[in-house]
Parts: sequence; structure tokens; C-alpha cells
Amino acid sequence: MLAPYACDPARSRGRRVPEPDAPTRSVFQRDRDRIVHSTAFRRLVYKTQVFLNHEGDLFRTRLTHSLEVAQLGRSIARSLGLNEDLVEAIALAHDLGHTPFGHAGQDALHDCMRAHGGFEHNLQSLRVVDQLELRYPQFDGLNLCFETREGILKHCARRDALRLEALEPGGVARRFLDGTQPSLEAQLCNLADEIAYNAHDIDDGVRSGLLTLEQLDEVPLFARYRDAALAEHPSLAGQGRRLLFEAIRRMLSDQVYDVIGTTGAALQAAAPATADEARQARPLVAFSPAMRAASTELKRFLTRALYRHPQVMDTTDRARRVVRELFDAYLAAPQEMPADFAEAPDRHRAVADYIAGMTDRFALREHTRLGGQPLFNA
Repeated sequence: MLAPYACDPARSRGRRVPEPDAPTRSVFQRDRDRIVHSTAFRRLVYKTQVFLNHEGDLFRTRLTHSLEVAQLGRSIARSLGLNEDLVEAIALAHDLGHTPFGHAGQDALHDCMRAHGGFEHNLQSLRVVDQLELRYPQFDGLNLCFETREGILKHCARRDALRLEALEPGGVARRFLDGTQPSLEAQLCNLADEIAYNAHDIDDGVRSGLLTLEQLDEVPLFARYRDAALAEHPSLAGQGRRLLFEAIRRMLSDQVYDVIGTTGAALQAAAPATADEARQARPLVAFSPAMRAASTELKRFLTRALYRHPQVMDTTDRARRVVRELFDAYLAAPQEMPADFAEAPDRHRAVADYIAGMTDRFALREHTRLGGQPLFNA
């Protein structure tokens, strides 16, 4: 049963190109299915989260990260009476625009595009579902519902919002101009994203050997659950992986319950009668102040100890070089790209679109094919 403030598929603001409803699926279920069957979604399995795909078989990729966000989001949505199908669709699509090599690739592509509109992966995710997926005879993109597209566009600079608003008045960028919020389902996906990557980056960091359980002693949020796990199961003291898994499991559960409790109280106080009333309120899906502070401290630790680890920085420096050199090569020789990209009128944006759609390993192969010096042992 949906709560009154949830997004009701029967009241969706619809698709940019009108279509008849599916006989057995809601509009949000249909969006989810289109996303899962898209080319961009399949590519996520070979796109970096933190560690390059070839660095290990068990590290998270953009695909497994998206699945974890969807799982966490659906669990919370069910408890709050929100629309699980919409949450899942947003979660599965939120990283479709991410470049190869994670944030290093995004940063490099933004530098290349700085004088040509820049590059930002949230905008690119929207561009993927609105334009770049070519699967249907009636329209470009996936023609997703407003509510799904609204959730995909997590961030948007004012300059970009004004451009999108001019193309789609009152559309998905409007809230960045008038200060309103996205749907509660979109707010939930934003928080589920944070919960997921904090937890799995701890796991991947320890698995990689770049983080140790001893280092995690300085993170109160993690140490609390590790100590509780040891108190209940003393035998875990000699089982590093099991202890890690149990501490992360407890941390995830506690964060989920914290969001449910905090958000439930905020919804009761604000009492939005509809999804649109919830958009007019302050952000309602949130951690408690104590959990927000603890999560922020965890993120600072991961930034310092993992994301800026010399080994990770060396990898990201080389990844940036691959992206920059690919960009220059395609700009000079657009015929090296497929015709759809080579013949596009805006060559800089076409090159950015082509590179952003690459998997890590395809980008490395293309870099070598075009004469680049091999920078990784893939």
C-alpha cells in the first residue's frame, strides 16, 4: 500500500513522448525494465567503482553498486510506504552516465570539455536515457517517466538547469531553480547511494590491502559495530573477513533503521498529503543528526585513507591520462569513432558521449589501438 505522499504511477506526469500504458506493468515498472535492458546498464559491469575492473574479480563495479543501492532503497521504501518500483528504477539508472575509470574519468573528461559545456555524470545519465540509447523507432532514448528522470538528475548547476529548463519548461531541472525538492523516492535513492558506497568501499578497501581493520579503529561508526559483533561472537576475533562482514552488516542495518525512524518522524510532522506537497517541503528523507555526523566522519576517513591512497592516486592519474589522450585522438580523427558519433554536428560533445559510454577495458583497448602508450597491465 502506497502512502499518500508516495509517487503514484497512476498520477505520473508522464513521458515526453506519450505512449499507451502497458497491460501488466505500471509506468515505473516499465521504466525499470527499459533501464535493465539498455546497453548503458550492461556496460556498468565493466566500469570502475574504486578499483579498476582488472584489479580483482570481487571488487564492486558500477553495476554491483547500483544493485546494492536498489536493494537498500527498496527495503527503506517498503517501510515508509514509498513506491519501490520507482526507487528501483532511479537506483539502477543513477550511474548510467558514469565514465570509465570512475571519478578520475569524469574529472578528466570535464577538463577536456571545460570550454564546451563541461561534463558531469548526473547530466550524462539523463542524456543517456533521454537521447543516447537508440532502441525504439518512435523516439531517441528510453522515454522514461518524469519521476524517474527527476530522480536520475541528482545534481545540476544553475547554468545547466537554465539550459535544460529552456528545452523543457517546468521539467526535471525546474527544482534547481525554484528551490523545491525531488520526490521522496528520489531523496531516498540519494541517501541509499551514500549508505551503499560507504559500506562497500570499506569492504573493497580491506580486500585490496589498502585498508586494515586496525586503521578502522579511528572510525567510531565502524568500531561501534565491530565491538558489538565481538562482544556477541568472541570467536570472530581470529576471523578477519567474517568480523568485517558482520560489522558492515550491522552498520548497514542500523543506518537503514535510522533513516526509517528519522524520515518517518519528519513525514509525520510535515504531513504532506500528496507527492507534490512533499516536494514543497524541506528535505524529508534523512539520517538523524548523530548518524549524519558519523557518516560524514566515515566519508572523511575513506577520502584520506583510501581514495587518496598513493596506489589509488597512481591508478587515477594514469586513468586521467588515458581519457585525455582518447579525447584528443578522437577530436583529431573523428572517423575513428562509429558514424553516429563521427557525424554529429557538435564534435566535442560527441567525443565526450563516446568516451563516457566506454567500459574500462574498451577504453584501454582503444587507447592502445590509437597509438597510446599502455598504462595498465589489463
